[in-house]
Amino acid sequence: MPFSSNSAPPGDLSELFHRAWRSLRQTWSARLAPFELTPHQSRAMRSLAQHGNSSDPASGAGMRLKEIAERLRIAPRSATEVIDQLEAKQLVIRRPDPLDRRATLVSLTEEGMGLSERVRAARRLHTEEYFGRLDAQERAELARILEKLSGTPER
Repeated sequence: MPFSSNSAPPGDLSELFHRAWRSLRQTWSARLAPFELTPHQSRAMRSLAQHGNSSDPASGAGMRLKEIAERLRIAPRSATEVIDQLEAKQLVIRRPDPLDRRATLVSLTEEGMGLSERVRAARRLHTEEYFGRLDAQERAELARILEKLSGTPER
């Protein structure tokens, strides 16, 4: 569908989208600073929390580094660095996978689970504030458009 004289050309849309994303990322990074976490560390903790995390070794819960790298869309060696940093802060633990002695599982510690909850609450607040500039109809339209662009089926 061609663009009318009242709509932005695709290049401008791309730039506007990138600027909005960069603004969202910068403000979120600033909100993470008091938690002493980077965005990658925060995302790794969120992935671990969502994967039925348990610090009980008998539960078999946790994720392999390869899974963490895939979820974060980063190289496995970068995921190792992220987990090393979280482990140094005593937010995650590594232990042998009970189903595969060659593999290691990573899970949040009790302290990591608590911090993950506080970060999740801060993220909800940040999201509400950031998108609060839009009224309800605009937020719904933005969600619809983003779902369409990302290939996510509408609900």
